[in-house]
Amino acid sequence: MLEILGKQAKAASAVLAQATRAQKDSALLSIADALENSTAAILAANAEDLQNGKNNGMSDALLDRLRLTEARIAGMAQGVREVAAAADPVGKVLWGETRPNGLQIRKISVPLGVIAVIFEARPNVTADAAALCLKAGNAVILRGGKEAIRSNTAIADCMREAASSAGLPADCIQLVQDTTRESANALMKMNDYIDVLIPRGGAGLIRAVVQNATVPVIETGTGNCHVYVDAAADLDMAANIVYNAKVSRPSVCNACESLLIHRSVADAAIPLLCGRLREANVEIRGDETVCRLFPDAVPATDEDYATEFLDYIISVKVVDSLDEAVRHIAANGTGHSECIVTESYAAAQAFLTRVDAAAVYVNASTRFTDGGEFGFGAEIGISTQKLHARGPLGLANLTAEKYIILGSGQVR
Repeated sequence: MLEILGKQAKAASAVLAQATRAQKDSALLSIADALENSTAAILAANAEDLQNGKNNGMSDALLDRLRLTEARIAGMAQGVREVAAAADPVGKVLWGETRPNGLQIRKISVPLGVIAVIFEARPNVTADAAALCLKAGNAVILRGGKEAIRSNTAIADCMREAASSAGLPADCIQLVQDTTRESANALMKMNDYIDVLIPRGGAGLIRAVVQNATVPVIETGTGNCHVYVDAAADLDMAANIVYNAKVSRPSVCNACESLLIHRSVADAAIPLLCGRLREANVEIRGDETVCRLFPDAVPATDEDYATEFLDYIISVKVVDSLDEAVRHIAANGTGHSECIVTESYAAAQAFLTRVDAAAVYVNASTRFTDGGEFGFGAEIGISTQKLHARGPLGLANLTAEKYIILGSGQVR
């Protein structure tokens, strides 16, 4: 079955590679309308997934990742419209030169071909990934988790029908119905049909893909994101940033999972920051100093400091210096998003220079690591690797490069 999907995707990608911007944008606008018109059917399917999730003991945070509402579906549709409005990333002249021998060489952007996306319980990924791939001239094979299969199917079906009605192959968007581990493993090895594989999900999924895939992988990262409150921090600002970074949506990869506080401000900062977090029922897991200054905290383990909780839980540690904060982040971070809160220019510059992550912030919430917030529009994930792309993966990152050489009979 997967081989059939691969062949269909390969054929569809050849058509998409030749499609004009007008054709692609027309299909995307049709898809956006179809998502809104299918709201009732999508919500009905999502309700079944949510009920199954509750029956299987899914946490509130994971249920939030799974849950769709009219507003979220409207947001998905708006995201597709924004992709349609974006500049076409295909066919751009990236570089050009005429050589001394008269050869005219140009480097242009071209589609990657067939992109596979393996993801977990976030059905909005179905719409976001399909729209971005289509705009960049790529066919996409989507393989979501069993938790969201009904929601994903409802979304993919309406998108396929809309793309077809606009004159593009329905098979430019395909969803794998088999949600077993075997289908994921098989997808990772479909070198004859898939040009790149993008995993979106927890640490286990991403590790499995990176270790087992034979097709090229763009590694999107788990987000063990830190906020470091420096000795020179404005503590009221720090409280607002930490609260937003942890509480606004704890189930996403750019949420703060670990809080580091300089010892010189710990007496004032810990009751203030931890108190704000407890207002939102965040569990505080802290070191000895944290537990002494904030009695509601429970002792943290070494594992807690390396964990992406995706829940109303945060690890908190007191450090003696910026150097110790940087070392702690290097040992426990995932290269996603890291923040320093400080009024010291020297501390800010040291943090920006020394912390190795896709996004490094001074005095702003890590929750801004998002394609839309960066002005890229929707994104297919946050890359934490260094080859091909890093940070929010927008349209430009879903293309490859091709050299066009024009001659007049030159030989070598």
